[in-house]
Amino acid sequence: MNITRRDFLKYTAVTGAALSLGIFDLKPMQAYATANPPVWEFETFNICCYCGVGCGVILGTNDAGQITYVEGDPDNPNNNGALCSKGASCGQLNHIEGYSRTAWYKAEDSERVIYPLKREPGASEWTQVSWGDAISDIAGRIASTRIVDSNYCCTNIAALGTAKDTNEECYLYTKLIRSLGILYLEHCARL
Repeated sequence: MNITRRDFLKYTAVTGAALSLGIFDLKPMQAYATANPPVWEFETFNICCYCGVGCGVILGTNDAGQITYVEGDPDNPNNNGALCSKGASCGQLNHIEGYSRTAWYKAEDSERVIYPLKREPGASEWTQVSWGDAISDIAGRIASTRIVDSNYCCTNIAALGTAKDTNEECYLYTKLIRSLGILYLEHCARL
């Protein structure tokens, strides 16, 4: 069926008028939604990870740690319970941790990497390393980059911040990056 733009607008206007006049009965859909509410075992409070607003979300998870329900947190002052389409899709994330009403809760996906990995130059496989070795290696690379660069300014390193931190955390992150001499910093807080 070929539908033109004009026909689409006509159909949309007729459907909208029919809905506003009550020609279509929406009560069966409302009854179905009321009779079949989403089911979850744990309720986790978190912050949406997609932009710098920091909207609060409530995530319902089952025993296996799968997210089965997402809604806006009405107690969060940033969004008052409203969510955009990206925030409503937080259920597609593989790893969630947060605070439920009773305790700290962590739901992990078995395929998510939760330990540091390192690939040697020329190698094709990643190998697991300890956190201490990973941090020492990163610190050594930053130090060698600062020595190579002139005036101890790191022009070979860039830092990218996150939107999930508070203003205080963003301030401390920015101070850390600047104290390392890193010039290229992109962050939501812009401190």
